Amino acid sequence: MKKLLIFPLNGNAIEALSCISGQYELIGFVDDSEEKQNKKFFGYRVFGRDALKKYHEAEVLALPGNPLNYRQRKEIIGSLGINKERFAKVFHSSSVVSPLSEIGFNSLLMAGVVITGNSVIGNHVCILPGSVIHHDTRIGDYALIGSNVTISGCTVIGENCYIGSGSNVINNISIGDNTLIGLGSNVISSIKENSKAAGNPAKYL
Repeated sequence: MKKLLIFPLNGNAIEALSCISGQYELIGFVDDSEEKQNKKFFGYRVFGRDALKKYHEAEVLALPGNPLNYRQRKEIIGSLGINKERFAKVFHSSSVVSPLSEIGFNSLLMAGVVITGNSVIGNHVCILPGSVIHHDTRIGDYALIGSNVTISGCTVIGENCYIGSGSNVINNISIGDNTLIGLGSNVISSIKENSKAAGNPAKYL
């Protein structure tokens, strides 16, 4: 079985534990916090970044990012200095992925995620439980999609976006790069890049 390291030890990593069964043997976590290093969480050791070289045969699932630092995901993941071929793809056994879709590297699809036909999911994308991505949708690199999000067909989500849990996005619109959509929002018109929007309907903050 392939071996795996997860970076960092955060909420996304904890949720990923339930997604890797039968796909990978988890060596442990990699984290920059010295307070966490050399301890065990959930039965797995936490290493510093030196583990990336020590366990050079292991694939890596890099999951930094939250509503406060989502725009730094590209920089943080890039700082690991590993080749794209080494990044993992992890899909929960209950996720449903159309054979007509494309999923990039360093991707995590959690429980109940549905990706329908002709959708393209970029690299370094994390999609939380219960979200549905409909046909002909494009999700840019480094995006984070919260739980129970519905993205309707023919929609474009830019790079480094954070779509808050419980949100709905209507078809045939776009959400620009580096944009945050707040929890439970209904997005019925396109949102410009480098923005924050929330509400029903979603409005700029």
